[in-house]
Amino acid sequence: MKVLVGSKNPVKIDAAMEAFSSYFKDIEVEGIEVGSSVPDQPVDEETFEGAEHRAKVLKKLDDKAKIGASFFVGIEGGVINIYSKWFGIGVACIMDNKGNIGFGTSPMFELWTGAVEKVLEGIELGDVMAEVTGDAQIKRKGGAVGFLTDGVVERKDLYVSALKLALIPFLKEDLYSKKV
Repeated sequence: MKVLVGSKNPVKIDAAMEAFSSYFKDIEVEGIEVGSSVPDQPVDEETFEGAEHRAKVLKKLDDKAKIGASFFVGIEGGVINIYSKWFGIGVACIMDNKGNIGFGTSPMFELWTGAVEKVLEGIELGDVMAEVTGDAQIKRKGGAVGFLTDGVVERKDLYVSALKLALIPFLKEDLYSKKV
């Protein structure tokens, strides 16, 4: 089964491999860089929109190039305001080759005021973290959550959770195919 991921980021590709391998055998995951159509640092629903856009672009690319993928994955890291607090969140959107869509989110983690101020100015959380840690590649590794939890929870862990949850409508198609 071929899975296309809308990114060349190894964290996102590895997360897709782990999540899909939890449910399916003989998985092949390929990362293809596609745009998200949202700002580099998505806020609130932009995070969902960016993930969905990536999945849809991959599906169109597959239809045109006849790659033969079964699933198309968009993963977007963003920030969300809930309960007067700002949180980092990962959103996964999975589309199958019939155009059906499933969404999943990662666990959220609270951001500190200094990071929120910079993010709301349009600076990517990854760039804020690079400044804080001195590691320009942090978003291709453990990410903000990895630094904040001293490596106990890493960025990949968040994306694996989001992807496993986004697969639910495909695993329980009989329940999710009914329209409300």
